[in-house]
Amino acid sequence: MGTRVKVLKVFKALHRTRQDVFKDDHAGLTATRLKINEEFRKNKNEKSEENIQKMIKMGLDVDVVLKDAVLQMEHVTNDTLMLRPRESLLLENVPYCDKPRKKS
Repeated sequence: MGTRVKVLKVFKALHRTRQDVFKDDHAGLTATRLKINEEFRKNKNEKSEENIQKMIKMGLDVDVVLKDAVLQMEHVTNDTLMLRPRESLLLENVPYCDKPRKKS
């Protein structure tokens, strides 16, 4: 796969993730769109294949961080926040067990 195609895939992936992570948050959507576009424009004339690969890797890492670590919260009152977790962040709560599970 060509480098240009990889860069475009990362660009699209970041924008899709941004839309999912900051759903219903106009300010967040706008800020992330501007930042993503700014970073890609800033580096659009990069010629070094090694640097391009590093930036692709960083873009993919940012995508993972956005998906796994960013939570939406909304101010309800002055001292109260309402957490709005995405479905992908809700994990099954597995209690700790001293005994190893039997393999079936």
